[in-house]
Amino acid sequence: MESDIEAHVAGLRAYTEQLRTTFLRLQDEGVELHAKAKAIQVTEKSRDGLVAVTVGARGEVIRLDIDPRVYRHPDARALADAITETIQRAAATAQERIVEVFEPLIPPDQMKAHLDGDIETVMTQLADQMGGKR
Repeated sequence: MESDIEAHVAGLRAYTEQLRTTFLRLQDEGVELHAKAKAIQVTEKSRDGLVAVTVGARGEVIRLDIDPRVYRHPDARALADAITETIQRAAATAQERIVEVFEPLIPPDQMKAHLDGDIETVMTQLADQMGGKR
């Protein structure tokens, strides 16, 4: 029983030290990484090449270009689907780039969970770290 407590305390100490180190690195590098992440822009083209979308770091649409060739075969539903799918791919790529920017400080799976708003995974990861499982 006492060795379990000692192991738990050791895990908490290691996690505390990891948090301290991460916090100090965030102080030193965080502003620069935040600026890099905020500046991310991703442009994707639709599979048929008729739609180009540029999104920002949060997946917000910055620019939408539609090739005039879409008028040769007007299909509003297909155009809407192409725009939506292209925006989604661009937003996913932007998110991947944000994860890459913060990778030196935050494990990719943890950063992705934060970006996805997946509080259950974030809490599980924190509990695992506190328990010395990471």
